[in-house]
Amino acid sequence: MSSPTRWAGVPLHDRRTERRALLVDAAFALFGSGGEAALSVRSVCRECELNTRYFYESFTDTGELLGAVYDRVALDLATDVERAITAAGPSVRARTHAGIKAVLGFSSIDPRRGRILFTDARANPVLTARRALTQDLLRDVVLTESGHVQPTSDPVAARVGASMYTGAMAELAQEWLNGNLGDDLDAVVDHAVRLVLPQL
Repeated sequence: MSSPTRWAGVPLHDRRTERRALLVDAAFALFGSGGEAALSVRSVCRECELNTRYFYESFTDTGELLGAVYDRVALDLATDVERAITAAGPSVRARTHAGIKAVLGFSSIDPRRGRILFTDARANPVLTARRALTQDLLRDVVLTESGHVQPTSDPVAARVGASMYTGAMAELAQEWLNGNLGDDLDAVVDHAVRLVLPQL
């Protein structure tokens, strides 16, 4: 456990920020590897070598901590997707390919990410709520992208398409992570792009 001298000389705000980050890291490792059963106040504090009183300094319970883990992983995913789409240039097909590949690649490079974002997000109430918010954000990104391509399209039709796309992406990620689509990421992405953009 943490010693009294561990935080000597560190301002209070910085100490709390660092301890919170340690707790989130520990929860990511435990939940990502063992699921909800592996996550408890005691196990998290043991993992990051903090006294349990520091847990309650940042979180009321493990549900709140798990929400923080999801938020961090989702933010990392959004950053990766945005970077990939920007690097792909102006082509709609290239940007779509880059976005889909970024989502699937991010989730499979570290399977713990996929477990938190997609697999266990279906069963855990905290993750289910977070996942719904993330899909809302993704739908808004898709609507923005489609608005650039077809600025005069019917807004209801655009929203229907964006909703179908975001739902399909969640299912695709689930199937990919479960190993039901083989191991050729590029082939899976190519198939997905052909289905999403058959006319291009």
